[in-house]
Amino acid sequence: MFDNKVLMITGGTGSFGNTVLNRFLHSAVKEIIVFSRDEKKQEDMRIAINNRKVKFHIGDVRNYESVARAMEGVDYVFHAAALKQVPSCEFYPMEATLTNVVGTENVLNAAIANKVKRVVVLSTDKAVYPINAMGISKAMAEKIMVAKSRTVREGGTVLCATRYGNVMASRGSVIPLFIEKIKAGKPLTVTDPKMTRFLMSLEDSVDLVLHAFQHGTQGDIFVQKAPASTIEDLGTAIKELFKSDAKVEIIGTRHGEKLYETLVSREEMAKADDMGRYYRVPADNRDLNYDKFILEGQPDANDVDDYTSHNTKRLDVEQIKKLLLTLSYVQDEVKS
Repeated sequence: MFDNKVLMITGGTGSFGNTVLNRFLHSAVKEIIVFSRDEKKQEDMRIAINNRKVKFHIGDVRNYESVARAMEGVDYVFHAAALKQVPSCEFYPMEATLTNVVGTENVLNAAIANKVKRVVVLSTDKAVYPINAMGISKAMAEKIMVAKSRTVREGGTVLCATRYGNVMASRGSVIPLFIEKIKAGKPLTVTDPKMTRFLMSLEDSVDLVLHAFQHGTQGDIFVQKAPASTIEDLGTAIKELFKSDAKVEIIGTRHGEKLYETLVSREEMAKADDMGRYYRVPADNRDLNYDKFILEGQPDANDVDDYTSHNTKRLDVEQIKKLLLTLSYVQDEVKS
């Protein structure tokens, strides 16, 4: 489906963007547009990749005109541009709103106006039962995608989303932080040892994007089933891989942080399609007919549970070590 087509990646200089780009570089895609506002990262990427198939556009998803201009002639869009750091979004919630909410609407409007075939919006487990500004803004981004999908005419742009748990070794995540502290001879800082998080690789995240591009219908949200671990076991696994005796300091739960993450809510699980490796959460396409909202409940929701990092498959230390060693980043760090 991508042969001789044009793909645009918003936030293309980030961890997700880089991995998606590297996967598509080896395909028959005609052109890949990297859209972001960081000129230094674009320059570094341009030099490192050195591939004329990749085009770079400086712009900001907050500015509709810059998005729409870059999207001319584009066939597929992967929308990864976002503010993702929980503490930053807590202190600057309007910045999160402008990028994650308004920016998402700009991307979707530009895609529809330019007759893009499909858009996949990147979301996060923090959008489910959100308690922090980052999760709330991403939940709103999902709502905007679903709402807008209802208004697209038949045969128009297909809008869908993918929802991720923690992506291992992505920029700013806990695995690189633990490794940096071990290399610097510092103790590992752990908020709550019993806290659980999903474990996904960047390659898994690209597989999920491809699945959404290929199988998504209007308003779908796709979730990959993923194992999880406690932060305590993750820290132990990293220490053993690096033969470290670093101490562990318990610092307490940070502001806006959950004990566990939820990838699919109870209400969503009642209507989700189990596709084997993935869950598909179809859009709720009811309109503003209030009788439907008041009189038609969802009795199936009484018999299902959320899909969380507490009730998914739990990895032990040895299994975590094996999983970590599949990551090229960890392999390189262990060798060095």
